[in-house]
Amino acid sequence: MNHPDPDMPLDTPVRLTQFSHGGGCGCKIAPAVLREILADTPFASHLAAACPDLLVGIEHGDDAAVYRLNDSQAIVATTDFFMPIVDDPYEFGRIAATNALSDVYAMGGKPLFALAIVGMPINKLPSEVIRSILAGGESVCRAAGIPIAGGHSIDASEPIYGLVGIGVVHPDRVRKNAGGQAGDVLVLGKPLGVGLYSAALKKGALDDAQYRAMIAATTQLNTPGPALALLDGVHALTDITGFGLLGHLLEITRASGLAARVEMARLPLLPGVAGLAQAGHITGASQRNWASYGHEAQLDRLDSWQQAILTDPQTSGGLLVSCAPDTLAAVRDVFQRHGFVEAAVIGTLESGSGVTVTVG
Repeated sequence: MNHPDPDMPLDTPVRLTQFSHGGGCGCKIAPAVLREILADTPFASHLAAACPDLLVGIEHGDDAAVYRLNDSQAIVATTDFFMPIVDDPYEFGRIAATNALSDVYAMGGKPLFALAIVGMPINKLPSEVIRSILAGGESVCRAAGIPIAGGHSIDASEPIYGLVGIGVVHPDRVRKNAGGQAGDVLVLGKPLGVGLYSAALKKGALDDAQYRAMIAATTQLNTPGPALALLDGVHALTDITGFGLLGHLLEITRASGLAARVEMARLPLLPGVAGLAQAGHITGASQRNWASYGHEAQLDRLDSWQQAILTDPQTSGGLLVSCAPDTLAAVRDVFQRHGFVEAAVIGTLESGSGVTVTVG
């Protein structure tokens, strides 16, 4: 393979995905299983009272923890790592790092620095492959204007890479899953279909143009987050990752005590995703997602392949914004200025519970 980093030429037959049982954010524990594991966690119910400066904890499945330092500064802390979604080590590093920093942006924060999380099968992967993974992550952090200041590594049976992301945000500008208001417009920043692409890639059904689209989407930093958080009319903010659009939208509706209505026809999709879904290139994580939260969704006249798109696990997916209608133009402007040309209005929040998806 030709290495994209000119300073580190690499030619190896190693396929990273052959070492992992899952890839990208599709590795996540299924939502229902995670809720069972965390149910009645002793410290969860006492966090707010015991730590009044902990502005965001685990209450609503938010993207990162936020701790207030003073009246004008709060620390945003997150960690994210997974197994390879592509075989190219440099691109794997880029995707994993972009995905990890997304959680800082999704809280409205600005990244400050990162720590690397590295687990590699040392006896199976050449050192130059591992160095290339790390170089990919470092390149993303340079683009974000931050250093990788350290980290931790272990000898693992499967390749694992990710980051701890540390950022800063004004306490009044933190944007959470909670806070959505009835009548809000829902805007999605990136097209869907990364999980379907990854399933097709493993079966040799992804063409070169689609592969390039996959890399472009998963390595685009969600930099609009801090600017969106400065808009008073932005009420809730998250990013779409392993639980799929439907799962992360349900997190907003549950936390906000509202329902959502989405039009399938408005969803931005990566090229050819509908055809791949219809051909059955669906991940196991997509099916686990539906089993976990499908009872909270009403899919009006949708086919099974459309359901698969809604539950498709996204790796380094887009920001999902809930904003007042009179703020929509400003939200669109922020996305445009940051190069997110496919950002689209996909639906609204309303009174009630759950999510209804119509053909549109």
